[in-house]
Amino acid sequence: MFSPSQEDVRRFFCGAFAKARDGQPLEAIETLAARWMDEHPEYHADFADVEAALASMQTSEPGRTNPFLHLSMHLSISEQCSIDQPRGIRQAVELLTHKRNSLHQAHHEAMECLGKMLWDSQQGGRPPDGDSYIACIQRHATKD
Repeated sequence: MFSPSQEDVRRFFCGAFAKARDGQPLEAIETLAARWMDEHPEYHADFADVEAALASMQTSEPGRTNPFLHLSMHLSISEQCSIDQPRGIRQAVELLTHKRNSLHQAHHEAMECLGKMLWDSQQGGRPPDGDSYIACIQRHATKD
């Protein structure tokens, strides 16, 4: 399994952002990342300066979302849906997308479920529970 460091992740997003901005050819994963970055103009300054991104790795601003984590979650959910793993994720996200009339909004709600699943897994010292993750997304799809 690929386990990039925090520095690797930041360099990837900053590099993909620069290539997309400059009209350079992109790898498939960079194209997907660039699409999600386009959805988040509030993070463009974070992606535009790789040195600042690396320098800020150990700091966090209270109440501010980490743009690199946020985009990583978008990519994770996109990849999960593309291969339907955990089984049922594609349908659950599609239902939520239809309910919210927005893939972007559906991803944000799925992120809450993904974060909860990972937190529960880490706190309990057990593997992530894909069934509870899918059920959480499905609950979001049935809420108003």
